[in-house]
Amino acid sequence: MSMNALTLHPGQMTLADLRAVWQQPVTVALTDAAHAGIAASAAAIHAIVQKGDAAYGINTGFGKLAKTRIPDEQLEQLQRNLILSHSVGTGEPMSDATVRLVMLMKAASLSRGFSGVRPVVIDTLLALLNAGVMPVIPVKGSVGASGDLAPLSHMTLALMGEGPVRVNGQMRPAAEALKAAGIAPLTLAAKEGLALINGTQVSTALALHGLFMAERLLEAGTAIGALCVDAAKGSDAPFDPRIHAARGQPGQIAQAAVTRTLLQGSQIRQSHRDNDERVQDPYSLRCQPQVMGACRDLIANAARTLLIEANAVTDNPLVFTDTNEVLSGGNFHAEPVAFAADTLALAISEIGAISERRIALLIDSTLSGLPPFLVDNPGLNSGFMIAHVTAAALASENKSHAHPASVDSLPTSANQEDHVSMATYAGRRLAEMADNTATILGIEWLAAAQGVDFHRPLATSPRLQAIHATLRAQVPFYDRDRLFAPDIEAARGLVLQGHATDGNGDALAGLWTH
Repeated sequence: MSMNALTLHPGQMTLADLRAVWQQPVTVALTDAAHAGIAASAAAIHAIVQKGDAAYGINTGFGKLAKTRIPDEQLEQLQRNLILSHSVGTGEPMSDATVRLVMLMKAASLSRGFSGVRPVVIDTLLALLNAGVMPVIPVKGSVGASGDLAPLSHMTLALMGEGPVRVNGQMRPAAEALKAAGIAPLTLAAKEGLALINGTQVSTALALHGLFMAERLLEAGTAIGALCVDAAKGSDAPFDPRIHAARGQPGQIAQAAVTRTLLQGSQIRQSHRDNDERVQDPYSLRCQPQVMGACRDLIANAARTLLIEANAVTDNPLVFTDTNEVLSGGNFHAEPVAFAADTLALAISEIGAISERRIALLIDSTLSGLPPFLVDNPGLNSGFMIAHVTAAALASENKSHAHPASVDSLPTSANQEDHVSMATYAGRRLAEMADNTATILGIEWLAAAQGVDFHRPLATSPRLQAIHATLRAQVPFYDRDRLFAPDIEAARGLVLQGHATDGNGDALAGLWTH
């Protein structure tokens, strides 16, 4: 796989594949090996229509209307009506990054050969993706069961040349954009509309966005937390490998190892190794491996679940060509995704929560030994006093957001769909939580860099000097009160873009490889 091209092997996508499509537009080509299965599945649906047997979603109504038989001459109209009536989403449009994931995973699922769609359906979906024609998908309107019906209907509208799309960030009518790209609008055949809108791809894409941001935040929090240890003249003894081996938790062991690497060679640490009257550091410093390591393990577990789901077939009914059976089930129920998203919410919240506590430690001169509120001439200058309040406000918001979405359920479709996962909301709220935590980490980064600067001429470790330099290239030392919001915004942006670990990618990789 090059940076800009991906061969899609249905059922075999990796997290690296998904991450690449999330990060930037990628040209996707379907492997030739998938074509036979797709054709056989489509032929099976055609045979059912020709034979005249009733089969759910092929020649019947949907949901509570499944007992209503539809005449053959109305099957195309049935699928079109399905998409139009189900396109009822609301709210802001999903980001292009998330939409790319939705389209990729839907193409991968249909290409497994269990969905009964013609090859032209998958070809059209990939043609839009490769041309950068992004369906406008409202972010709200799914309960994460029966598939992400409303949002996937908005995706399908674009394939039909209906509704709005985005091209290079600009809104355009789908018909106009398809014509400009040389793509013929799709006329849906039997079952194809249902196959397109049944499935967990929207829930999974939203959760994958949360996963990739959680990974980035964990790495940033590890690096910034290590810098904070030096700013507060904390001890490196709590990161001794023997402590963590005695407990055995893998994330904790990995976290401690990476933090030791980041702190190695610090002049600040060496300066207080002897004759330091403090016996133990506050928990937010010395328990970083225990807290952040547990977050790492939750993130890794969620990644496993979401990768399985990204490769899954989650529409209904499914076509099994080896026995010529069409079986109705419930793979569209997104409970695994909801649980994964809920655990990611816990991790994202806790990364921010412990960061907020370290900010509080640094501005408290009785704990940190640094000037009050990290500024000279305190009183005249307020320094980091209210920046910490912002961090506290965001950490508190995340606590509310972290309440599990998966424990909620509201029956729909006249009680036919009587238990739902709420996975779409579970995944959606991760973006706001990640933004909150990135802001908290940005404020901590500013505070830790300020603290390290107060220790001059002593220097932090070579690795942490690189992190310090990345920040200082955009934000100077806070020598007196100034408009602070731009500094915080700059630091937040660096965290979101993955630059809080600049120069330390090799060390931070140990979080995932240990």
